Amino acid sequence: MNFGIQLENLINLFQYHVGSPMLFNSGAFLLLFTIFFAIYNALYNQKTARTVYVLIFSLFFYYKASGWYVLILAANVIVDYGIALLIDRSNTSLRKKLWLIFSLTINLGLLAFFKYTNFFIENINLLAGSKLHLDPISGIFLPIGISFYTFQALSYIIDVYRGLIKPQKSLLDYAFYMTFFPHLVAGPIVRAKEFLPQVRQNLMYDRRDLGFAIFLILKGLIKKALISDYISQYADIIYDNPSGYSGFENLMAMYTYTLQIFCDFSGYSDMAIGIAKLMGFQLGDNFNSPYTSQNITEFWRKWHISLSTWLRDYVYIPMGGNRNGVGRQYLYLFLTMLIGGFWHGADWKFVLWGAAHGLGLAIHKLVAKRLPDTLWIKFGGWFLTYHFVAFLWIYFRASTFQIASDSIYSIFNRMDWAFVLPFFKARTELVYILILGYFLVLMPRKWKVWTEDLLIRAPIPVRLVITLIIIQAVLQFQTESVQPFIYFQF
Repeated sequence: MNFGIQLENLINLFQYHVGSPMLFNSGAFLLLFTIFFAIYNALYNQKTARTVYVLIFSLFFYYKASGWYVLILAANVIVDYGIALLIDRSNTSLRKKLWLIFSLTINLGLLAFFKYTNFFIENINLLAGSKLHLDPISGIFLPIGISFYTFQALSYIIDVYRGLIKPQKSLLDYAFYMTFFPHLVAGPIVRAKEFLPQVRQNLMYDRRDLGFAIFLILKGLIKKALISDYISQYADIIYDNPSGYSGFENLMAMYTYTLQIFCDFSGYSDMAIGIAKLMGFQLGDNFNSPYTSQNITEFWRKWHISLSTWLRDYVYIPMGGNRNGVGRQYLYLFLTMLIGGFWHGADWKFVLWGAAHGLGLAIHKLVAKRLPDTLWIKFGGWFLTYHFVAFLWIYFRASTFQIASDSIYSIFNRMDWAFVLPFFKARTELVYILILGYFLVLMPRKWKVWTEDLLIRAPIPVRLVITLIIIQAVLQFQTESVQPFIYFQF
């Protein structure tokens, strides 16, 4: 009987389950990755075997995350691989452009179908009073990671078209680049010119690289499982019914979600970068203490770096960037962030979020050169930037405009400071974790580097003890089920 149960559990481990995608912070992934990494260590010097092995595991990982949509990913890889070769072999600029348009149509068309079909239907129905629907696919399932791997594919095709890189001759290597599991479902968005040369390189390990990789994985686990998942419970309660709580409680929900989304997304990035580094590959940084930014321009240089640089290189600069006068520069900034907002989700609240950030960037460009460089201006800039970002996260978190409006109304019209003391008494653990989280987020860069260096150079027994303490803390504070990453929905 026990053998039968164990066999059934093993079979379930290798099957896709709707609503239970493979997550870095799950026990199932830890088990599978341990087995995967043990075999990988025996193959990592055999380049072709290593590439095939990681590709197979990456496709399996995506199957566990998104089911049979792995076939769409595989088809995308094959088509774009072929189009890149055709662009390179075309002997006229017109043919190159036609192949580029063909690739853009396929990639953006698939993204639009899966991500925006229901959004467009709902808005047509609202404007025309019609009752259009698409049975049985009116509830189209969004393939996990499609927004990320679509932008990654586009960057490759556009770079080939521009002549910045040569198309990859090996389908195996290109498929490895596109499906590499650490970054596949939630970024970072990796550029081909930075990653493809690594596919066939000799992998070299040293103690510091391995120590830093483990440090990143543990840091990501702390952010996600210890901080984000725990404090999310409070944000969920408030945003389920913001009008039922005081202004102070809604204000604390805003601060809570601001920390939650950073710890959740940067925690994923840390784990992805750490896992890749453990395997000998470099993905690049995706966050750089964004909440310490003194203006909104600096914030977008530090937040989701792979997306912000993608939007800069493939949207803002092709529009015209800063080449056509100040007025148009402001317009291009606004439109770029509008597109970035819509990329995040098929909802008008994401469009508003992107538009507000675009307006903020334009205003900062307008006033930046007129501000004196004083300590008070720097502090004021940080204070305003942080609260501007935090305020807009309300629209990001709220499920509807009405819920966002209710929360904002409560903050500005139903503020009662008498709730402060009862809040601290009733939610002591939450307060302590918020204090810890914000301390880690806002601490000076040199403190972070010193801490990293201290832990990386620590003896193995010390690192083992720290690892066990972190795992125990995660188990102590974890919720009933493993929580998916916020950016899995984008």
